[in-house]
Amino acid sequence: MKIERIETFLVAPRWLFCRVETDDGLVGWGEPVVEGRAEVVRSAVEVLSEYLIGADPLRIEQHWQVLTKGGFYRGGPILSSAVAGLDQALWDIAGQAYGAPVHALLGGPVRDRVRIYSWIGGDEPGEVADAAAAQVAAGLTGVKMNACGRLSPIPTSAEVDAVIGRVAAAREVLGPDRDIAVDFHGRAGMAAVRRILPELAALRPFFVEEPVLPDQAHHLPDIVASTPIPVATGERLYGRSEFLGPLQAGVAVVQPDLSHAGGISEVRRIAALAETYGALLAPHCPLGPISLAASLQVAFATPNFLIQEQSIGIHYNAGSELLDYLVDPEPFRFVDGHIARLDRPGLGITVDEAAVRKAAQTPHAWRNPVWQHADGSFAEW
Repeated sequence: MKIERIETFLVAPRWLFCRVETDDGLVGWGEPVVEGRAEVVRSAVEVLSEYLIGADPLRIEQHWQVLTKGGFYRGGPILSSAVAGLDQALWDIAGQAYGAPVHALLGGPVRDRVRIYSWIGGDEPGEVADAAAAQVAAGLTGVKMNACGRLSPIPTSAEVDAVIGRVAAAREVLGPDRDIAVDFHGRAGMAAVRRILPELAALRPFFVEEPVLPDQAHHLPDIVASTPIPVATGERLYGRSEFLGPLQAGVAVVQPDLSHAGGISEVRRIAALAETYGALLAPHCPLGPISLAASLQVAFATPNFLIQEQSIGIHYNAGSELLDYLVDPEPFRFVDGHIARLDRPGLGITVDEAAVRKAAQTPHAWRNPVWQHADGSFAEW
């Protein structure tokens, strides 16, 4: 069996899909994308495809090694995301070739269902109580919200009170038996974190995510030591070596993205590294159906898995939902806040190729917002 053709599709709202076809008719799907830079990743996939065309798709590890290390300049989000989507597609083909779900090829399942959470509140969080109530009604046991919108370098008392008030409003609806994760999205510097986390601790967040930017990870040991709240990070880290520092700092939860951090192959290794530090895996996934399916396959086979992010109904998806690109949405049905084990061959989903090709006729050019403070200076989004 050989890889015969590789295609990419820019589809709304902000995703890039890739389709890998073999000479005997097997087709694997992947999701190689950097949100806001999808066209650049598409070009990287095209370059990497030069190596893969004509190759045996079942030599997944060999291809991963060549794709990530075959160039003198390595790493970074564009390359690792291009590799991630191709890696997903190759695992999808392997599962179909062997007649087994990917989690079976990874050593077999260690759980029967995966706990999931949903987003509430949007980029600049508002109406969180109503949104949390809707998720409770839908049967979810966990939600995540942004701590804040744009934040002053040293937040005012009013800004601190607003963060605490929003989380308190969500906690009141969720009660003591459900979880709320609080994402700082790198918007808070060390001064802000020192002000906010002590007051936030009484509300017992499930974890706080990206309290500082990845390039300020040298602060993580102090943050971890200063708060009883579990600290999570990793959506903007792209390989094992980048996770070593945060793990040594004592973060409780690592959040590699299956469409950014080298795909199924590398995230499995990141999870194993985290396990040696007693840390848990909670893959980042505000993306499309293929990325979610790949994340779930890893979750089913990973002992130190914690919870899975998913983007059904997320604020980014207005006008296009990830279920729109599936022939059958049943694999992603929620039951008591969980998704049952996917046992179909490959990634466990059937992509609606006709819907993908139709959507790609009007490709998106999504860009993330660029925020400013009141004085006109740049603010972290």
